[in-house]
Amino acid sequence: MFTGIVETVGKIKSIKRHDSNVTLEISSKISKLLKVDQSVLHNGTCLTVESKNTQTHKVTLVLETLAKTQFKNVLVGDLINLERAMKLNSRLDGHLVSGHIDTTIPVLSILEMGGSHRICFGIKSSQRKFLIEKGSICINGVSLTIFDLKAGSFCVAIIPYTWKHTQLSSLCEGSMVNVEFDMIGKYILGKSSLR
Repeated sequence: MFTGIVETVGKIKSIKRHDSNVTLEISSKISKLLKVDQSVLHNGTCLTVESKNTQTHKVTLVLETLAKTQFKNVLVGDLINLERAMKLNSRLDGHLVSGHIDTTIPVLSILEMGGSHRICFGIKSSQRKFLIEKGSICINGVSLTIFDLKAGSFCVAIIPYTWKHTQLSSLCEGSMVNVEFDMIGKYILGKSSLR
């Protein structure tokens, strides 16, 4: 379980394809602190550390993960938001994030707002039910608040600290991002659909 509060940004050093899987080698400040078999959020996707050294760690993406995430289009040099699993005895600063990506969506626009940034995303009509105004959403592993929710889009506001310390500043119009809709909302919708 995660919070959507990014610890650091890593960089993809190598990509190796084998059969239907892809192994990424990622360099980051926390790679040396990780343990083999540990779950780490990579751009919102929960992946298992397979090996590590003092500067990098490796994770493998299987076919299902590649199909559901923006990792199918990843390139060497791309930046990745990283977060280790939450501790049950610490504050929950973001919101509950499972690391299971629901879909990918496109960036429609990025607007600089005098220090902060406004990013708007496109959504399908079938995805609208998972969103509420002022509700939580996890985009590339970052816990954000929804506003300006419309039939086919919504926006988020990025404070200067988040812009500087996450991969979101490397996005551009047309970029695809990983999205995990709010877990509690999904459970409520799932339960009500059984009635």
